[in-house]
Amino acid sequence: MNYLKTLKDLFVFLKNARLPETRMKKLQSQKLRTLLHFAWEHSAFYRRTFEKAGITKEQLDTLPISAFPAIDKKVLMENFDELITVQDLHQQDLRKFDAENEANRKPYLEKYHVVHSSGSTGKPGYFIYDEAAWHTMLLGIIRGALWNMTMPQILKLLAGRPRIIYIAATDGRYGGAMAVGDGIDGVGAKQMYLDIKTPLNDWIDSVRRFQPNIIIGYPSAIKILAELVANGKVQVNIRRVISCGEPLSSGLRKFLEKNFHCPVINIYGASESLALGVETGMEDGMLLFDDLNIIEVENGVMYLTCLYNFAQPLIRYRISDHLVLKEPMPGSPFTRAEILLGRNEDLLWFKDGDGHQDFLHPLAVEGFCIEGLCDYQFQQVAPDAFEMLAEAENEEQKPYIEKEMLRKMKEILQEKNLSYVQFYVRFVDEILPNPATGKKPLIIPYEKTEMEEAV
Repeated sequence: MNYLKTLKDLFVFLKNARLPETRMKKLQSQKLRTLLHFAWEHSAFYRRTFEKAGITKEQLDTLPISAFPAIDKKVLMENFDELITVQDLHQQDLRKFDAENEANRKPYLEKYHVVHSSGSTGKPGYFIYDEAAWHTMLLGIIRGALWNMTMPQILKLLAGRPRIIYIAATDGRYGGAMAVGDGIDGVGAKQMYLDIKTPLNDWIDSVRRFQPNIIIGYPSAIKILAELVANGKVQVNIRRVISCGEPLSSGLRKFLEKNFHCPVINIYGASESLALGVETGMEDGMLLFDDLNIIEVENGVMYLTCLYNFAQPLIRYRISDHLVLKEPMPGSPFTRAEILLGRNEDLLWFKDGDGHQDFLHPLAVEGFCIEGLCDYQFQQVAPDAFEMLAEAENEEQKPYIEKEMLRKMKEILQEKNLSYVQFYVRFVDEILPNPATGKKPLIIPYEKTEMEEAV
């Protein structure tokens, strides 16, 4: 990102947050109609799907968004090459590129930013952004990260070359890691990545050396740094905490605010659109970026229409998160919502014979893609042991699946200095979702016995 262009475009984005609600609705509608016409003209999938639903070209300007057919990830993957609007990109080539090239921020074919979905099994789904869409998305994230700051305040902050630390999964094509890195470059800040697979002692050394004043990352990971601060193991002077990638509970927000003595901003995003909304306080709810997306909620189901990505149009795309729309916030043109469900995994904490503790974050193990593996889950069975529950397509594939899972997990544990942890694979017929949430948790934490609780 060009620094001066970023600031100029950011200024326009900041003005959108002050538009009257009627102006925002008009802007959103104009962007929708432009997207629908573009999809009709350039996407064979959408034109065919619209026509099958009885929608004519003339109706693209008048029909409400709810009248258009919905799609989901399965439909996207099955029709990928016909859905996208660029001619030099194919799903099979993306899979080859992803498999043969180390994950980094370098665009595919030097012009497409590739984000893979974080599903736990099977072949990943790919979400592509061309340069225009990526730039727009980054502006949305930067606006959210600097929420409630005026342009003079932003210029003053950036003039001091802020030192930003990003704590999350950083070794895959995760949209958050790629967007944060490019966004930080765009505003001319200094940055350091702290991967969740890094041993805890290395965290302390890295933070002491870098001395960050802005933190971005998973709230569960930022919480660990806050605990290190609370215990006096590191000292930092943080001006802003930016949470992303996981739900942020009110209790954790208060804990972070107490220990870092600064505002906590929560960014809401997904691989399908990395800039969905921002939350500055639990009482305010989540403000959805209506100038970038349309989010519908019907019978508890959430549908996303991304208004800025013309390379891979997503129109009424079903998202697994659950929202409840709320009354508008006075003075804000943005839709207000409450996030009910999202990623909310526990960490796996382990303790060796000497009492030293370290953790394994769920996203460090989320990217298993093994042929024949239908589903998997991690269940901690002791302070230094866990099992991997696996669901295989058939009996013949189990030996290969077990070998690959053990190999991959051994590499992860060695990198994390957790080689003392015992683990094994146990095949099950079916991995069931949590009845309370309807989602399959990736990790089932260890439940201490009464004797262990008493120690």
